[in-house]
Amino acid sequence: MAEHDLPRRGLVLAAAALGAGGAGYPPPSPIDSGSVEGGRIQFPDWRAPADPPSGALPQPRPPGERIGFAIVGIGRIALEEVLPAFAECKEARPVALVSGSPEKARLAAAQYGIPAEAVLGYAELERLRDRPEVQAVYIALPNAMHREFTERAAAIGKHVLCEKPMANSLADCRAMTEACARAGVRLMVAYRSQYQPHHRATIALIRGGELGRLRFIEASNTQANGPGPQWRHSKQMAGGGALPDIGLYCLNATRYLTGEEPVEGFATIHNPSGDPRYAEVEESMAFQLRFPSGVLANCLTSYGAYQNRMLRLHFERGSIEMPHAFDYQGQRLVVQRRVGQVAAEEERIVKPKNQFAQEIDHFAGCVRAGRQPHTPGEEGVQDQALMEALYRSAAEGRPVRMEPPPEPTRGPDPA
Repeated sequence: MAEHDLPRRGLVLAAAALGAGGAGYPPPSPIDSGSVEGGRIQFPDWRAPADPPSGALPQPRPPGERIGFAIVGIGRIALEEVLPAFAECKEARPVALVSGSPEKARLAAAQYGIPAEAVLGYAELERLRDRPEVQAVYIALPNAMHREFTERAAAIGKHVLCEKPMANSLADCRAMTEACARAGVRLMVAYRSQYQPHHRATIALIRGGELGRLRFIEASNTQANGPGPQWRHSKQMAGGGALPDIGLYCLNATRYLTGEEPVEGFATIHNPSGDPRYAEVEESMAFQLRFPSGVLANCLTSYGAYQNRMLRLHFERGSIEMPHAFDYQGQRLVVQRRVGQVAAEEERIVKPKNQFAQEIDHFAGCVRAGRQPHTPGEEGVQDQALMEALYRSAAEGRPVRMEPPPEPTRGPDPA
């Protein structure tokens, strides 16, 4: 044996002896070694009751047992967020790419271990039918393309996870839902915030009644867009401006936080004069919503203001602030209320998780179990109906009545 191998051999032997309780080492306790129960590795909690428990171990499925996804559209969101998120998924893996940019797709495929023969052009989507490892598609295309590719994927028996907004019109959204139902495949809209841990914790706080009745919601989602041309500035491709792109997060949040549907809305739009970027779509919108319980929501969204993604909730006995609420990361959950004789502010420490990985894994689990996802197509249909009502309010300069959906729009809560 080479001399330089001796230290390594000593470490290996020591580790083996420690694991087995070998000579010279005490045997490990059950707290340290854990156990396998029901096919899962488990450890007893090693912390005292005063500290938060360490929680369950990650239990990823073996790669070959995960739900295989084809990513359709290799733009910014796919390359910056969706594909990297698969590294944190436990139920899903990327196995194919569909793109209109062959050179870019081949490079991305090599980076993520996707075989060259699983890289297809848009016209070749139907070839996924012959790839059994592809069980679902993640549609990350511009809004106007969502309906076409959802219907094509459903027709070849692939489940669909579609980026928000669901589509550009209520008719398109309904057609997508109907196509997936006819084909017997699952359809989910990628409302990532509904799977984000801070938002889940906030929903639990509201439902638990710790701060009393919810009275007001303030939500903002703004960013300063750069020069054109961009597809987001095209009415044909985007369907609208700031509202369906980023204001939708505010609208959707008011619904899942209250657990209600708004009955009235009022909206105002502003476009800077002479700016060709906003000849077809809105730069800024402010809108108010009224809910059956009396909750009032005030929301604003803009392509022309420094990024601010704040959520504030006002209750009878306190308030919640969530800075960076709709960002990809950086969320915080701050509770303000009276404690004894003083006003207090405390931050609830919520373990962050990749919200793209959370939503992908949720959908993969639904595909595997044959159950309805938490944000199915009906959720996207309802948001589109509400956005169209807000545009009508802005055009008419008056509040408009908003009709509730015929049935609940969400499936079971995510784990």
